[in-house]
Amino acid sequence: MNPSPFAQRKTLPHQVPSWVGQGARHFVTINARDRAAAPFAAPAVAGVLLDNLRVYETLGKWHIWIAVIMPDHLHFIATFNLDDAIHKTVAAWKGYQTRTIKLQFQRDYFEHRLRDEDEFVEKMIYIRENPVRKQLVTSSADYPYIIGSGGSNW
Repeated sequence: MNPSPFAQRKTLPHQVPSWVGQGARHFVTINARDRAAAPFAAPAVAGVLLDNLRVYETLGKWHIWIAVIMPDHLHFIATFNLDDAIHKTVAAWKGYQTRTIKLQFQRDYFEHRLRDEDEFVEKMIYIRENPVRKQLVTSSADYPYIIGSGGSNW
């Protein structure tokens, strides 16, 4: 019996099924441990997070289609190099941020494989418009902590 009156948070498996090949696109959300403190809001921190997303791209760990750094979380769509497990790549990236800029993240992350072009476009728009929805800017074009276009002209 669980001594806590609250339900235990479930952990999601992040293993990619064998039938998913290289080139699949994944929507990822990573949260700060203390979301109320908005640790990613500082311009220097947000800039470093974007730079480090690009570094992992340069290292061949993923291709970033689009990414946004919000004050307490980040979203991105990536095509991962499946020679490495996705959960290990994300954990290594988070660990690097913790070691170099002392950020604390929630234990896990959310990841969803985008199954078709419609879902890809839907998540691209969701990411691009997140700063507007959260009333940080009136136009996503004005938000400085977003990279990528997704290769579309919409």
